[in-house]
Amino acid sequence: MTPDDLRPATRPTMYFVGVSTASSAIHRVFAAWRPLLGLDRVDLVGIDVPVGAEPAVYRRVVEHLRDDELSRGALVTTHKLDLYASSHDLLRQVNDAAARLRETSTLVARDGWIDGLALDTITSQMALRSIVADMAGRDVLVMGAGGAALALCDHFAHRAGDDAPGRVVVTDIADQRLAAITADVAAGDPAITWRTHRLAPGELHDDLLAGLAPGALVVNATGMGKDRPGSPLSDDATFPHGGYAWEFNYRGELGFLRQARARAEADALTVADGWRYFVHGWTRAIDAVFDLGIPTSGPDFERLYDAAQDVR
Repeated sequence: MTPDDLRPATRPTMYFVGVSTASSAIHRVFAAWRPLLGLDRVDLVGIDVPVGAEPAVYRRVVEHLRDDELSRGALVTTHKLDLYASSHDLLRQVNDAAARLRETSTLVARDGWIDGLALDTITSQMALRSIVADMAGRDVLVMGAGGAALALCDHFAHRAGDDAPGRVVVTDIADQRLAAITADVAAGDPAITWRTHRLAPGELHDDLLAGLAPGALVVNATGMGKDRPGSPLSDDATFPHGGYAWEFNYRGELGFLRQARARAEADALTVADGWRYFVHGWTRAIDAVFDLGIPTSGPDFERLYDAAQDVR
């Protein structure tokens, strides 16, 4: 549905605010999780919002969640930064990460109030740990500076500690997004060297990739391959030997993931898509909305992961 289609919920409902929510695996996954989490009588409803929508569109979504008795909250994907910018005055309170990053990935609504949470700083670290056991001193190239990239960089700067990378290069086509990264990391770990590069639309990252040290982590956070076609690399790009290629997305044409897999043997790459990140993101959001005490690791978490994998 679109924001204009919102109507009072008829039973407890959690929403998914994205761009093309109907094609997301979460609808199958949530159905598999309902009996495991005791949410059999809860609905999950997608709200499709175009990229760069007017502030009034985001405010309509937040006001509906705040004012509707059975609307309990939402997970927000592509629109984390824009939703916060347009609607933070409607929120009763936000957590520290949301205030620092000026983004909202989860909304929690009860009895006429609504809170905003930024949880990607936590969930990105959980997913990263399953891909790279030791980040200490590594080079990192983060292609794209949207909300998910900002959360990952925030983790490096403020939470990684002894496991922090040595150098992080962040790119984007928008100066304001790069400025947000720079502002956030400025007060973080002084041992990390930060570099930003503003690229022209359509400009490739091949040269930046070539300048990374062996063992580097390369992250596609551009949205290319999911929200819009293409890849930030050419098919001739060579990855840092022994490094890691992490595609934040798990669905779509996934051009970057295809390229990384094609180079995996020659470049000794470890390649990962965004599926475990997806599972961590949704379980943390569901836990925040319904206060279930969902674990982040161990047998009970793996049971949820396996149930999601079965319907992927």
